[in-house]
Amino acid sequence: MLLYIHIPFCRSKCGYCSFFSIPDPGAADLDAYLSHLEAEIALWGRRLDRTGVRRPISSIYIGGGTPSLLSLGQMERITAALTRTFDLAPGLEWSLEANPDSAADRDYLRGLLALGVNRLSMGLQSLDNKKLEVLGRRHQAVQGMKAFDLARQAGFANISLDMIWGLPGQRALEWLRELETVVKLQPDHLSCYGLTLEEETPLAQAAANGKIELPPENEQAKMFLQGAELLESKGYLHYEISNFSRMGFACRHNQGYWQSQSYLGLGAGAVSTLGGLRWDNPRNLKEYAEQVRTERIGETSAPLTPADKVKELVMLSLRTTKGLNLNKYREHTGQDFLRRHRRLIQVLRQNDLIRVHSGLLRLTRSGMLVSNAILERFLQDIPDHLPNGTRDHPPASDSGSKSQSKS
Repeated sequence: MLLYIHIPFCRSKCGYCSFFSIPDPGAADLDAYLSHLEAEIALWGRRLDRTGVRRPISSIYIGGGTPSLLSLGQMERITAALTRTFDLAPGLEWSLEANPDSAADRDYLRGLLALGVNRLSMGLQSLDNKKLEVLGRRHQAVQGMKAFDLARQAGFANISLDMIWGLPGQRALEWLRELETVVKLQPDHLSCYGLTLEEETPLAQAAANGKIELPPENEQAKMFLQGAELLESKGYLHYEISNFSRMGFACRHNQGYWQSQSYLGLGAGAVSTLGGLRWDNPRNLKEYAEQVRTERIGETSAPLTPADKVKELVMLSLRTTKGLNLNKYREHTGQDFLRRHRRLIQVLRQNDLIRVHSGLLRLTRSGMLVSNAILERFLQDIPDHLPNGTRDHPPASDSGSKSQSKS
């Protein structure tokens, strides 16, 4: 089972961020939240013991917000609660998201390692100070690179860096130069996201008002395609649309999401999928605290329908470079995917957007560039009520959802 913990606090909210986060918390806010989190952890320990589905935790991901705002003492509270409650599998991956401005102390980073955190996901986003300012980031490029060096010096052997392409005013050549510089740091993993203007974010409003303008589509296509080629030439495996890793350093937690493993989300705004049920924790601190206090957290769960499971199998599998296992689709549905989507697949193959080989259907890199449109077409062809003969759930398989973690 995967474990996700949400720390919904940050020093200031970035202009593009649509995640549930609360800027500039006070010390009392953090301590109160941790008390509720400890209570939720204990509650789930009791529940899992009663149901008999308690199982080893294979990975932990602490996301946000900015989890590196927590002091070592506060992190120790979380660690103690987890070790009291869950069976942590030997060699588990334990990731923590960090920002350069709040994780630039070697002793702090060493303390995280001592507590069990063994993977750092650091948000560099850009090496251009003007673009960092547009994004609403608090650090400058030199701070980001220094924070990476400090993490290495502290002993972190698994560091992921987040970068964003398609920024206002950015050209493909600039993006490629940034990647060249970042690769010289030798990170173990890179998450490279195209900038998305989420509704009601300051950056989306600035674009709507004509204050900023994203690069044209052809320029963004170059960034994605040429960026992926550059990273592969430097020894990084392109294993998911936005993710690249050195051999053996793919994010095991996110791979668990994409493989439809069960996961428990803890904290305000966290999502869970367990035992064929899915639920969201409240995205409001008072409501979250009240549901924990009255032990009603998770009571809003709803069963995943057979159609839900099939749609997620298609959506999550096609995000990976391995692609959709056609036999697994048949096991879920009793149907032949290639036959069901024959006309669409013919068009996609003619345009070199998909490949079919050895029982797998995967997107080409050009297909990844328009993955949302392709997925929408496939998903709309899957009926909400699957025909008779469809299994309610796949044999020996758990349900899954989109990733809560960033990398």
